[in-house]
Amino acid sequence: MKLLKSALLGSAAAFAAAGAAHAADLPVKKAAPIEYVRVCSAFGAGFFYIPGTDTCLRISGRARFEGGYMASNSRQGAGNGDTSGYQGRLRINLDARTQTAYGTLRAFVRLDAGSRTGYSGIGRSGTQERIGQAYAATGVDQNGRDQQYVNVDKAFIQFAGLTAGRASSFFDFYAHDFEITGNTLGSDNASTNLFAYTATFGNGLSATLSVEDPVFRRTPIFAPFATAVSPVFVGYTRGVPTAFNTIDTVQRERLPDFVGALRLDQAWGSAQLSAATHELNVGNVGGGSTVGTGAPVALAHTNSVQAWAVQGGLKVNTPFVAPGDALYLQGAYGEGAQLYTGYSAFSGSYAQSAATIQGQKFNQFFSDATINPFTGQLQTSQSFTAVASYLHYWSPEWRSAFFGSYGEQSFSRAARLAQGAAYSLAGSGLISGPNAVGVPGTRFYQLSQALRDNYQFVAGASLIWSPVKDLDIGVEGFYTQIGLKSGRVIDNDKGPGAYGAAAIAAINAGTFVPRTATQDSIS
Repeated sequence: MKLLKSALLGSAAAFAAAGAAHAADLPVKKAAPIEYVRVCSAFGAGFFYIPGTDTCLRISGRARFEGGYMASNSRQGAGNGDTSGYQGRLRINLDARTQTAYGTLRAFVRLDAGSRTGYSGIGRSGTQERIGQAYAATGVDQNGRDQQYVNVDKAFIQFAGLTAGRASSFFDFYAHDFEITGNTLGSDNASTNLFAYTATFGNGLSATLSVEDPVFRRTPIFAPFATAVSPVFVGYTRGVPTAFNTIDTVQRERLPDFVGALRLDQAWGSAQLSAATHELNVGNVGGGSTVGTGAPVALAHTNSVQAWAVQGGLKVNTPFVAPGDALYLQGAYGEGAQLYTGYSAFSGSYAQSAATIQGQKFNQFFSDATINPFTGQLQTSQSFTAVASYLHYWSPEWRSAFFGSYGEQSFSRAARLAQGAAYSLAGSGLISGPNAVGVPGTRFYQLSQALRDNYQFVAGASLIWSPVKDLDIGVEGFYTQIGLKSGRVIDNDKGPGAYGAAAIAAINAGTFVPRTATQDSIS
């Protein structure tokens, strides 16, 4: 047995030796050279050449946690009452650049996602949900309080002065740069679809003309019904309206927004003047007489209106106070263009009215226009905002931001009177609900919340610690006050049922006196 084992081992060794000798006669194939990733210094830190190309790429991003608290004065509504909320968010950036004979070709992509919990104002965002960038849970204890957020925040190409794709609006300037939660009033359309050309004149001066998607700047036209229609009178007897139809107030995609900006960037800071036009348009008049005996008379389609807004902004670097310090000042005015002034930035955009703050005394109406029920034509609202924000570095690791803003939105007195007269002539079936204006001269008309001129004030500060590079740990607090410019309004918190038909009749008869308020504030 030992002899057999020795023979087998000897044979194996012989075959191995023979194989090695035979292999030595074969040509040796050289391994392919390894192409190492090369640093690309032409565009700044973090860029590298994509192997096999002349394109430089930078990959970056962030992870973020937020926890918040907001005092709650009401637990009446279903799902209301959460005083805290939490967010986990992520961001991924891809920045690709290639040098060409015509300049730099750039493609930039940013993806945002997150999970939010808590009642509105802390965790979930009604604003993002309204435009399909966030998706609500449907469970009993999650509905309206748990939300997944996904957004293609940026996806644009830049080449030879052109910018095309999804990017920040060229109208915007400050855009909440120094804030954690972004609560000041001011234009900050995170992203929109656009096509723009920027001309540079040297010494930091540039001018931009941008064609932008109007949907992300669109606030609903006022409608007294939840079905987004407004009454318009089309039948008259001896000059007195006796019948009316309805107009579909949902706006149509027709003209884009046109934005122009003149900007100066220098070592001391930046300055910008911007302007925008925004079309307001609605649908068609419904067919057939809805109320009354008068025969409907043909009424011209509601004419579209070109709303507009202007804005000025100034950023001043103040390194003489501390390295990294800077001051922002910004003001905007809009006619039928509330989202360009950013008046709804805190309470919530893309809604006809909003009551983000828990326990808020009344709903603010953000309509860009109303439809006059006697002429069928649009009457625009006006808004303005002013913002100031200062960033100060106490040390390289510690910094604070101090910010404040004030804004107002106004509706013409004629617009509110016309809506009230329509309620009076159309009958009691139209005067109830949260959008009810009421009949002029009645107690309810004096106290109703629809189309009331209002104001907002926001002030706050933050403290942020950066123990190491790319890590921020901070806290931010703010105070907000929302109120009427004049008069009083039914307190939603104390009398949530005051807008029912029976309650309205009792208010007008003097048998029901609702609690009223002029403002609401939180800290």
